[in-house]
Amino acid sequence: MKILMVCLGNICRSPLAEGILQHKIDKNNLDWEVDSAGTGSWHIGKLPDARSIEVAQKHGIDITKQRARQFSVKDFEDFDLIFVMDSSNYQNVMRLAPNERMKTKVAMIMNMSNPRMNEAVPDPYWDDDGFERVFQMLDEATDSILKKYR
Repeated sequence: MKILMVCLGNICRSPLAEGILQHKIDKNNLDWEVDSAGTGSWHIGKLPDARSIEVAQKHGIDITKQRARQFSVKDFEDFDLIFVMDSSNYQNVMRLAPNERMKTKVAMIMNMSNPRMNEAVPDPYWDDDGFERVFQMLDEATDSILKKYR
């Protein structure tokens, strides 16, 4: 199983989602891979946001080996599942899908724990206090991913 987490800049939400799921993959000895990407190109090559690093470390997860990259059409071939953080990310990724089959790989991540609600993971970039809430939301969603696909 290969899973991709996608947000806007690949420095706040998707690195946390990747780190949380990787931690659970390691803990459960699963033969899965997880990565993350952003729909925008502003932060390519940069570390996750310091606040994402801090909240992950608070929960015993190290995301400092990650570097931001931009989502590409090739990701549809490389990944089995593509989880996006909000409706804007969803639309941007779906626009790049080369065919209908590839579109079936894309889902809003919070639909894993709250089906068909299309709930967004809020972008905490402008809200220092939002990172813990985002962590908790992604922790819940990744638990649901494990339950469904394990």
